[in-house]
Amino acid sequence: MDSGRTMTVLALRNVSKSFGPIEVLHGVDLGLEPGEVHALIGENGAGKSTIMKILGGFLDPTSGELLLDGQPHRFASGPQAEAAGVVVIHQEFNLAADLSVAANVFLGREAGGFRLDHRAMRAGTAALLDQLHSPIDPDALIRDLSVPDRQMVEIAKALSRKARVLIMDEPSAVLTHREVGALYEQIDRLRAQGVAILYCSHRLDEVAHLADRITVLRDGRVVRQALRGELDESGMATAMVGRELQDFYPPKGQPDAAPALEVQDLTVPGEVHGVSFTLRKGEVLGIAGLVGSGRTELAEGLVGLRPSHGEIRVNGQPTRVRELRDAFAVGLAYLTEDRKEAGLLLEKPLRENLTLAALERFGRVRIDNRAEDAALDRATAEFDIRAPRRDMLAGRLSGGNQQKLLLAKVMLPDPRIIIIDEPTRGIDVGTKRQIYAFIRKLASEGRSIIVISSEMTEVIGLSDRVLVMREGRIAGEVAGAAMTEENIVRLAMGVSSEAA
Repeated sequence: MDSGRTMTVLALRNVSKSFGPIEVLHGVDLGLEPGEVHALIGENGAGKSTIMKILGGFLDPTSGELLLDGQPHRFASGPQAEAAGVVVIHQEFNLAADLSVAANVFLGREAGGFRLDHRAMRAGTAALLDQLHSPIDPDALIRDLSVPDRQMVEIAKALSRKARVLIMDEPSAVLTHREVGALYEQIDRLRAQGVAILYCSHRLDEVAHLADRITVLRDGRVVRQALRGELDESGMATAMVGRELQDFYPPKGQPDAAPALEVQDLTVPGEVHGVSFTLRKGEVLGIAGLVGSGRTELAEGLVGLRPSHGEIRVNGQPTRVRELRDAFAVGLAYLTEDRKEAGLLLEKPLRENLTLAALERFGRVRIDNRAEDAALDRATAEFDIRAPRRDMLAGRLSGGNQQKLLLAKVMLPDPRIIIIDEPTRGIDVGTKRQIYAFIRKLASEGRSIIVISSEMTEVIGLSDRVLVMREGRIAGEVAGAAMTEENIVRLAMGVSSEAA
């Protein structure tokens, strides 16, 4: 119990946790109070997930105590913790893909007993989604929903649990700006109702906005605790990594005048309408815009993941890209925004993930595993992929290491043009800085990069110039002194084209 102001609902006292001989938490003290948003921040691997799992009943501490209402307590399982009012919104979706939204929201607590009251569950789900200003149909199947919509269902499901303690793990990572606003409204409402909220996020701006109290973890230890206003974003970042983060974005280079990629009137039916642009050799070109503006659809159309038509020239040569292998053949690669569902095979080891897109390099009849191991060793060193074992499953890596593995996988076929969609989603500040350095290094080698990002500071800090999309079209271009958040937002919102 860390404040003395009021009785904590849920707390850790001198908690340590070991997995075999490795101790990942060292004497952690943490208390959650009614009506308070307590932010838990730290780099990937700092121990945040372990703490949330102990609080949520999914792990037992190796030593120390968990306290419920001030008394030592042990949850035998996650459902038992939930029965006591401790609800977790996991970063990894915990939804049944073949069931409806309403069935997922009420799963395990179905209305009506033996004969289910589907009407009541639909109505209850609709009311929860209405609170979140979400137009999702309660009868829609989860498998048919977008990633942001699935996150809203997870939040609605948690709200339906009437929590005393709500643990939120990166709840805004995949949400649109409008959806984030709705999430903030619900957090304020729950805080006013006396719910204790543990909020874990890599978005330090929203931590500064939401948190009444901040706990900073580094290497499994609490290194700083602060009240609202005592730490700004720079102070949080410094506490997380243990050093000042100077020159967060690497210096920009001087792109070649020669075009690497020329796109003329590219159309993805129903999504992108007659887009034209040029990407130069050695250039980092940012693409900004609101979620739904057609950014990802444009990228997927360029690499053959969506049907498209228009003219594409690579190094001055007309190119037809009907499927992903056509893109690979001309040196064009795509790093997806969804590394977990579309980028990596989480239940496969690192080696298989790394070499999957370039298997022909390792044998056409029989795969040369020794050569694959050598490639993995090189990638691990070059991209600083931190894994204790070569045979480790990709799904066991932290988010930052998964993203570095995905980047290594995309780069193995040695592409000259790389499209990177949301390069640092769900990644801590230290790993972000590494990813930015990787991107700039690729550009300095003469490769051409397109970066699609929802983070305005990221797209400005990385890019030599920025294209802004709106409703499937290029709304304008900003460069140099005109490359500001205000100008990008105005173009994205259709307020003005003065910045172009």
